[in-house]
Amino acid sequence: MSETPPTEPDGPQPFRLDPDAAIGQAEGPPRPEPEPEIDTRRYRWMIGIFGLALLVAFSVYMFTSRGIQTTGVPAGKQLPRFVAPLAGSGLTGAANANPRCDPAHPNPQALNVCGRTPLVLGLFVTGSGECRREVDTLQALSRRFPAAKVQFAAVAVDASGARTESLVRSHHWTIPVAYDPDGRVGELYGVSICPMVELSYRGGVVADRLIGNHWLSVPALAARVRRLLAARP
Repeated sequence: MSETPPTEPDGPQPFRLDPDAAIGQAEGPPRPEPEPEIDTRRYRWMIGIFGLALLVAFSVYMFTSRGIQTTGVPAGKQLPRFVAPLAGSGLTGAANANPRCDPAHPNPQALNVCGRTPLVLGLFVTGSGECRREVDTLQALSRRFPAAKVQFAAVAVDASGARTESLVRSHHWTIPVAYDPDGRVGELYGVSICPMVELSYRGGVVADRLIGNHWLSVPALAARVRRLLAARP
């Protein structure tokens, strides 16, 4: 008796799970491969170099547009005269870069640079701590030298009267501190860096132009002031 081969059942066949596929399905879909990390150091360098180039270009533009070729007034040159309102005086407006010099009748509400006495003049910006220390140094020196022999004063370049007055009060400055709201004095003196101190003889001829943090030292600047008074040209 011959055996009849088994026949496939009618209808759809059951789906047979592959054991390996079943394990994968139990764990969920495959996770995507992580994207490689991008090294951003090269881009940071490029941004830094671009920023530096932009700063240099802006500085060159400012110097050429304002006509500033040097920093400060060098020794042997005449100190540019000006009258600027003192902080807290109530005066408003820009500095006068072509003033009338009347030594007999100085305006107590303004800083008038016209060479009446030897002068130690600091030019600073209010937003820099190092530059504010410049005025602290001038204030300390003013107690060491008689006011009749030498005048100590400062000008806040590109600063408002309110901001300058606030600094005068908080630092207890008693030397004349004027403000230069539109940068006219800063342009006149070629101010592009601070601390910067101009020392002039009686009559307004510059004896020394001192630039840098070294002159924040009271002893260092005091030695230059003594030399200024000893010269008496």
